Amino acid sequence: MRVGIAGITGRLGILCAEEVNASGIQLSGGIARTADPHRHIVTDPAQLAGCSDVVIDVSSPSATCLHAETFAQAGCAWVVGTTGFDVEQEAAILQASTRIPVLKAANFAPGLTLLLDLARQLGAALPADEYDAEILETHHRQKRDAPSGTALAIGEQVAKGRQVSLSDVTEIDRSGLRADGAIGFASLRAGQVVGEHSLILTSGTEQITLSHRAFDRRVFAQGAVKAARWLAGKPAGLYDMTAIFGA
Repeated sequence: MRVGIAGITGRLGILCAEEVNASGIQLSGGIARTADPHRHIVTDPAQLAGCSDVVIDVSSPSATCLHAETFAQAGCAWVVGTTGFDVEQEAAILQASTRIPVLKAANFAPGLTLLLDLARQLGAALPADEYDAEILETHHRQKRDAPSGTALAIGEQVAKGRQVSLSDVTEIDRSGLRADGAIGFASLRAGQVVGEHSLILTSGTEQITLSHRAFDRRVFAQGAVKAARWLAGKPAGLYDMTAIFGA
């Protein structure tokens, strides 16, 4: 199996390349802003897609639409680990999944994957009119999107459990009174925190907290490589990390 990495010179991309090499899989190269022929790094995604069975994409949302079309044309499986997509980019990912296998994940960590399943269960069991749902996340100061993609994924699962649309109950601006039934988000950006997420459900008599803390960014790279191994050879469709970690 040949695995390429889009965003190979970024912090997570470098770790993904190390994990691919450590696992004995062939690293076919990568995509970056500047080409490096000696390391098989290119700027054109078509060049990488042509020599890869799977591409792990940890680049940027702005590249999503181009990558979606290019990888779909090449028949290359696509592991998407970028977050912060707009409507057009989400649609491009969905369209690509009708032609190639696509695994999209806001977070590749095993523990976080299981937390998402628990968030859905708690959302279903603890009604919104009794339990306020709040999601707190902290990341390094360079992170661009807020709330994080992982925080939104947690919110999606709570909303799914409550059988509502997250977009209808999301509360990010906390300047006024808390709306009934809202799923609230708070984001902190400081130092070099890898990633911390907490789902807090509070009633008038008790509080339940689910938390996940990543100590090392390598946990995401290891999960991405597991996803690439699993995705290779799968039929076209849109998959997530529950298939790998069994949530």
